[in-house]
Amino acid sequence: MKSATFISTDVIRASFSAAMSSMYRTEVPAYGTLLSLVAKVNAQTLAASPELRHRLEQTDTLDRISEERHGAIRVGTPAELSMLRRVFAVMGMYPVGYYDLSEAGVPVHSTAFRPVRDDALKINPFRVFTSLLRLDLIEDAELREEARKTLDARQIFTTNAVSLVEKAESQGGLELDDAALFVKEMLVTFRWHDQASVSADLYRRLNDAHRLIADVVSFKGPHINHLTPRTLDIDVVQELMPAYGISPKAVIEGPPTRACPILLRQTSFKALEENVSFRNAQGEWEAGSHTARFGEIEQRGIALTPKGRALYDRLLAESRKVVRPAPDGSNADAYIAALSAAFKAFPDDWDSIRKQGLGYFRYTAVATFPHGGLSARDASDIDALVALGAVTFDPIVYEDFLPVSAAGIFQSNLGDNDGQKFTASPSQREFEADLGTPVLDEFAHYEGLQKASIERCRQHFKPVALAS
Repeated sequence: MKSATFISTDVIRASFSAAMSSMYRTEVPAYGTLLSLVAKVNAQTLAASPELRHRLEQTDTLDRISEERHGAIRVGTPAELSMLRRVFAVMGMYPVGYYDLSEAGVPVHSTAFRPVRDDALKINPFRVFTSLLRLDLIEDAELREEARKTLDARQIFTTNAVSLVEKAESQGGLELDDAALFVKEMLVTFRWHDQASVSADLYRRLNDAHRLIADVVSFKGPHINHLTPRTLDIDVVQELMPAYGISPKAVIEGPPTRACPILLRQTSFKALEENVSFRNAQGEWEAGSHTARFGEIEQRGIALTPKGRALYDRLLAESRKVVRPAPDGSNADAYIAALSAAFKAFPDDWDSIRKQGLGYFRYTAVATFPHGGLSARDASDIDALVALGAVTFDPIVYEDFLPVSAAGIFQSNLGDNDGQKFTASPSQREFEADLGTPVLDEFAHYEGLQKASIERCRQHFKPVALAS
């Protein structure tokens, strides 16, 4: 009997990412314009910086830049979240990190599904920031119950999609035809629906509580609300967007402009007002509108250690004590100035960041370095190896997200008046119970990548240590 030939989860993920990008380009034409702009800026940035190109080539990350995307989706029930976990596992994507967006006034908590192995990230680093609505944070008990009933009545996955997930789990993968069908069926979940599943009156009440609540509850599917290409120079993209007919948000979320990028910077264009239909009391469709989907761009920097992240959080908090960015961008210049001033306290060269233990690095042995020039002590000391030129180091890219930045993007695209205000209410244990598994700790993961690279260097020079 012929054994099954399963398609790699990396290939399925790449196929789904490409299909999603094509679908979203059709649904939101401005996204296609954004891709063209980002491609142009990336090409110009690489042409102007041979050192950056060389570093990306040396770390096998140059090719992934143009293909890199992250998306965002918001679901309404634990069952939907749990099923999404199983869906993403078919694509080699796993939950990393816990994000409490209620701390920034948004009634969701989230994780990011993404590949975690280095080789998988190099093939296709597609990520989906996935949020679960916190119904418990809705103050109006009657509205909360109506939202719950509406969500419980829907099925966001096709029968075929569920069957294919079960098949992949039972047999350990999917063959070619099933993998292609899986991608096709899963696009249905992420597709836009222009007919609401609630009445215009219920939509208005949900919207008055918070626009994100209306977005999650009011449709038969969650729909992808943005796709995000990665740029190598977000400041240039921000500056050029108006010339491409795109109106950017006033402030780039995250850290200020730096020579050595850290964590994540994001900007976006305003959410589109799109035509939707609502059922009236007579069961007839009536015209209306909904605002949710937008375009986003990101620039990724180095992953920070707990020490580095604590410094980042402190400096961000200090800047916001001086000026808190207004959703309408009215104080953008003042906020950018305060942010830049605060972050002068964060070192802006790779060696200082490394020596102070603020960021994670990948170490690589220099193949041409003469072993004879090392002592046994030097051969096992990574700092000594770096100082001698026997080992090079490169920043490990931050593959995850920032809750304040994510909330800032949400808020700027949901309007300035958010209705009910929410206080911080982290509940990782509850989220993981709904998810069906613990989330991966991103700090431990980056630490493991760094330690593995150090061990490879030590093994490379091990004969010197043994001979001595």
